[in-house]
Amino acid sequence: MNLAFIPSPSTGVLHLGPIPLRGYAFCIIIGVFVAVWLGNKRWVARGGKPGTVADIAVWAVPFGLVGGRLYHVITDYQLYFGEGRNWVDAFKIWEGGLGIWGAIALGAVGAWIGCRRRGIPLPAWADALAPGIALAQACGRWGNWFNQELYGRATDLPWAVEITDGPNRVAGTYHPTFLYESLWCVGVALLVIWADRRFTLGHGRAFALYVAAYCVGRGWIEYMRVDEAHHILGLRLNVWTSIVVFVLAVVYLVLSAKLRPGREEIVEPDTGADAVAGAKDGDTPAEDAEAEDAEAKGAAEAEADAEPKDAEAEAAGGEAEAGDKDKAEVPGAKKL
Repeated sequence: MNLAFIPSPSTGVLHLGPIPLRGYAFCIIIGVFVAVWLGNKRWVARGGKPGTVADIAVWAVPFGLVGGRLYHVITDYQLYFGEGRNWVDAFKIWEGGLGIWGAIALGAVGAWIGCRRRGIPLPAWADALAPGIALAQACGRWGNWFNQELYGRATDLPWAVEITDGPNRVAGTYHPTFLYESLWCVGVALLVIWADRRFTLGHGRAFALYVAAYCVGRGWIEYMRVDEAHHILGLRLNVWTSIVVFVLAVVYLVLSAKLRPGREEIVEPDTGADAVAGAKDGDTPAEDAEAEDAEAKGAAEAEADAEPKDAEAEAAGGEAEAGDKDKAEVPGAKKL
């Protein structure tokens, strides 16, 4: 008999009157806030403006949720479209089922849209957010504990997780792979923060390091899981995905370091208050600068044209004064 284990909650949802409060959703929400908070601190430290990370996250998070769900439904379609299954369940995201690969891929599309609207480089934003994403995953994995899902093989280790009887699961104690992945993600976040400070990573390399390090852990953790999955050449689909994505991340790290060494000097353009005011009036900063140059040029030309006329006037005035003096000195002139 196993004397020590991690108990699972009796339910993954609490009801506040008619409103259901789901543990899985809370874990995801907490993860998003952690990622935005840490990402904002790192963005400001790199010269960006406060609030930019949150503004772009408004685009990235919804895209990421849709992408994560699509990846899960497509790779585990038999859970929703097989015999005796209800396809409506594919929309019940609160019951679990988000694929990180789809979340990152489609989330990057949303982030690209947000970055393009703000005129900032996507790789720099991704570098700032990378450790925060890892911590968000660490928080999100505890949603699997609330739902009693994605555990590993049976074990009697003191840190085994207790699983109760339910749909598609048998009561017992199992490897808490959700806990393994959560701890691994915390380690990945610390690794990226350290490497970024030590080697001054830029142009997307901090994000690539996060991806590569996560894939290493996901590979061996995925191998321990016993939930239903597709297999290719004896390996689970997500193991193959981890291998392929790891290779791509490492290749990007190497090529980026050679082609674009160092870090971006400016991650977010600062147009200033005057430029913002001008933009509201319909003029761009470039148009304002051109107008100022034209005005200065016109003033200089007017001043240059005025100088010869002033000289001629002074000369004419001098001659008139000399003539008056000569007349005054003529002998015999009558005095009036």
